[in-house]
Amino acid sequence: MEELIKTVTAKAGISESQAKSAVETVVSFIKDKMPGGIGGQVESFLAGNAGTVGNVIDTIKDKASGLLG
Repeated sequence: MEELIKTVTAKAGISESQAKSAVETVVSFIKDKMPGGIGGQVESFLAGNAGTVGNVIDTIKDKASGLLG
């Protein structure tokens, strides 16, 4: 998540503290909108745990196949 905070700081021209607050707000919003345990996996991915990408994709596939029958 630090990389994302640095990117927001640079591109938006705001302080690191402001960027951190913005990123945390957006991540919280996304987590609240995601089904089941996906939100926690997204946060884990943003925290730098790249090994969870496959888990996120698998969970999305499982949820989507459940919706489609």
